[in-house]
Amino acid sequence: MASTHTTSFLPRNAHKSFFAGGMLIVAAIALAKLLLHIYFNNRYGYFRDEFDYISCGDHLAWGYVDQPPLIPFLIHISRAVLGDSLRAIRFIPALASSLLVVQAAVLAREFGGRRFALLLTAITIVIAPQYLSNGSLLGTNCLEPNLWMGCAYFAILAIKRNNPRYWLWFGVVAGLGLQEKYSIAVFGFGIVVGLLLTPQRRIFLNPWIWMGGLAAFLIFLPNLLWNIHYHWPFVELMHNIRAEGRDVILPLPQYFFQQTLLVHPFAAPIWLAGLFGLLFSARLKPYRFLGWCYLTCFTMFFVLHGKNYYLAPVYPMLLAAGAVVIESFIEGRESSVEQNSRPRHGWLKPVIVILLLASGAHLAPVAVPIFSPDKFIAYTKTLPMKLPVMEHSHARAVLPQWYADQFGWEEIVAETAVAWDRIPLSDRKDCGIFAQDYGQAGAIDFLGRRYGLPRSLSGHQTWFLWGPRGYSGNCMIVLDDSRKRLEELWEHVEYVGTSADNPYALEKQIDVFICRNPKFATLAELWPQIKHWR
Repeated sequence: MASTHTTSFLPRNAHKSFFAGGMLIVAAIALAKLLLHIYFNNRYGYFRDEFDYISCGDHLAWGYVDQPPLIPFLIHISRAVLGDSLRAIRFIPALASSLLVVQAAVLAREFGGRRFALLLTAITIVIAPQYLSNGSLLGTNCLEPNLWMGCAYFAILAIKRNNPRYWLWFGVVAGLGLQEKYSIAVFGFGIVVGLLLTPQRRIFLNPWIWMGGLAAFLIFLPNLLWNIHYHWPFVELMHNIRAEGRDVILPLPQYFFQQTLLVHPFAAPIWLAGLFGLLFSARLKPYRFLGWCYLTCFTMFFVLHGKNYYLAPVYPMLLAAGAVVIESFIEGRESSVEQNSRPRHGWLKPVIVILLLASGAHLAPVAVPIFSPDKFIAYTKTLPMKLPVMEHSHARAVLPQWYADQFGWEEIVAETAVAWDRIPLSDRKDCGIFAQDYGQAGAIDFLGRRYGLPRSLSGHQTWFLWGPRGYSGNCMIVLDDSRKRLEELWEHVEYVGTSADNPYALEKQIDVFICRNPKFATLAELWPQIKHWR
């Protein structure tokens, strides 16, 4: 009689779902992070850079002076679907930051981590101030860690599964990353250096990694051609910023210290354990190229005087590796030992989790607008360190720049509307509104709609490329300039008023003028002189 028993030729764990082995709780943590951002993301106001992305999204192109096209494209789609509320504008960053929790945990699992390693990785991502901030503001930073870690994931799979085809997907993600923020090129260079310094250098003899490089180049090509067409505006912008000395340049000890603040001081031992594990651990030896990649990226950003947060996208892979190292230490076993063996230091698990969650909750208001501005100012006085300042001009604000630049825009637009109301209806068709920077210009474009204001003009960043929009210059509302300068350009300059003072704003009270009867021929002829890229 034939046996009714059937034998499965698949390994037992092949039937496990994605959520097995700790991923279900990771998904729950990611969902909780998403809900936190959705709840708090409308507490203050629109951020300066968000106006830039929104306006660029209204002018879809393959590039912009200060950024590649992906974020403007995504916000264009998002606004069409979700609308213009603060929560809608910030849904993409909230979702991306929450998905990073899952991505990092997946990396920990690929490194050989078990349930606690996955949980520890997820918690470190949740409490990291930089990733909390990424989920609270629309910007190129919000998708950057996802794209860097997408590249890391496919690099890990290519090595772990000995399948070079994954390098093609590495290239696809890298190409998308270049369309989001150019700094991913530093990470790609770090990967190349890391591979060359390890036995994995043999991968360069395989055509798949070169196909991945070709894929990245082809995806990036439209933006590259855009930059060539406009004579490398981003390069010119970076040169001008360096020449102006706008950014705060940190010595090495301070630069490293601020790296520990980005992902939380209590998480620093974890990512340092991950770095040393990648560089020296026998268990993580196949992934040693990632350790060299980090050292390369750190060195490049420091030498090039990059802002402290430029390196933030790299830390999820170090946190994941560190969680695996710590789990291995606590359980006192290697991955080959049966899972039911008794952990050697099991009591450390709840201690670490509680310590991270408590300290993370304490620092969360630094990155998420949980408190009112006044309560936040009082809260900062209880912190053991000063919050970092990335640009010299930010030091004058009572709030850190990422909060201060969410205030003052309504007041500026309202005063501009007062000037607009003074323009006779017959003159409005040829009366432009000129702003000094993309914050003012973008605020007029976005918030000015309720007042019936036309789109702004500016010589700053991509607004310069959009040109004078057909205005002659016979009538112009000008923000934030001196009467003396304006009287050199127009016969009649009328002071309208100053925007109301907002004590929390980085951009303080702005003077508004109406200018008539130009001394120049046409605005189009004057336009090349107002270029302002810095």
